[in-house]
Amino acid sequence: MSLHHFALSSDHFYLKSYLSEHPDFLIIQDLDGVCMGLVSDPLTRTLDADYLQATERLAGRFYVLTNGEHIGPRGINAILQKQNLPESLLPGLAAGGVQWKDAGGQITHPGVTTAEMDFLARLPDRFSDFLHTMLPRYGFSPEAVAASVASAVLDNPVSPTLNLNVVYGLCNGDTDRYCSIQKETEAFMLSLLEDAGQSGLGNSFFLHLAPNQGKTNGTEHLAPASASGAGTTDFQFMLSGALKEAGVLLILNQVMHQRTGAYPLGQDFNVRSAPHTHDELLQMAVRAFAGMKLPILIGVGDTVTSTADGHGGSRRGGSDRGFLTLLQQLGEGLGTDAAVLYIDSSGGEVRRPGLPFPLPHDQGGLTGISDSDDPLQLNFVFPGGHEEYIRFYCELAAAAGNTPASS
Repeated sequence: MSLHHFALSSDHFYLKSYLSEHPDFLIIQDLDGVCMGLVSDPLTRTLDADYLQATERLAGRFYVLTNGEHIGPRGINAILQKQNLPESLLPGLAAGGVQWKDAGGQITHPGVTTAEMDFLARLPDRFSDFLHTMLPRYGFSPEAVAASVASAVLDNPVSPTLNLNVVYGLCNGDTDRYCSIQKETEAFMLSLLEDAGQSGLGNSFFLHLAPNQGKTNGTEHLAPASASGAGTTDFQFMLSGALKEAGVLLILNQVMHQRTGAYPLGQDFNVRSAPHTHDELLQMAVRAFAGMKLPILIGVGDTVTSTADGHGGSRRGGSDRGFLTLLQQLGEGLGTDAAVLYIDSSGGEVRRPGLPFPLPHDQGGLTGISDSDDPLQLNFVFPGGHEEYIRFYCELAAAAGNTPASS
């Protein structure tokens, strides 16, 4: 049975067997929460050595797509360096799609200008000043403020971020206090967008909230903290066009060039020049890849949300939702099999809704994650989180890693 027919399946043995028998597949995978546990401080992250070895065996059939970065003190390359591993591992897109690492480990930022990089470089200091001013007003001690700033300010080169996981923990369950901090942080980040506009960079950036409750006209909705979780913890200042959906197209463009010698979307295609709406990206991809033999598409993520909107409907979001949905739709529109793999990351240090046990018959039972009318079908789920996924991935690489993708 084709993979797209499955729903909420935990039959990982079948999934591994199917992909081993049909080795012409392409895995596009998020990182944090998928192959690593979610942690309060990104500097404490580690990568499983067996998993990394497995990614090497699936070279050409595996690419990352993350809102984190390859470079910088909190980047993936820094983790690889600490573990004495080559920086060429985990090729693919970071910073939502504006940072490309090729199979040789070379990093480029297609479509990004010097003026944009200069503006981004000044933001971490402004983040620090903001937290030093705000947090004492919420009753935190000087020691707690200093520790929070050190952990929360992520000086990523092209996606500087305020990560409030540590601050949420310091609130000790005081949801009202953390909600106020969330709102004040969002307002501060939006003021930086205004500053960018006054510097002649009005169309260069956007604010990404993770997790979020979907978006309206390109603006993402903050997910307030509640009894079930922390809601939005990451406030990322990102370059316009840095959308994971566009990243899927860039990866497919590169993969098909490797196979055919031609770029279906053009040699200079990048996420900065791509359309900014989901529907336009879908239409572009269906036109460009029509008639081509695509691999089985496998999307892997952990950040998908759905909450009641108070009017009988649902507000859907999550930083992985867009690219997973697009990948699913590409399978339908281009006549290739496609599967969405959902990793339960609720067991980490960041509080999130988790998969129930036993698994429900439909997605309406996935409170906080999905709903009965959700257009995104979660084909295979990993209730055991990143550790369960890593075991599956390593077994898949052992079974299919030596088989040519085009066989």
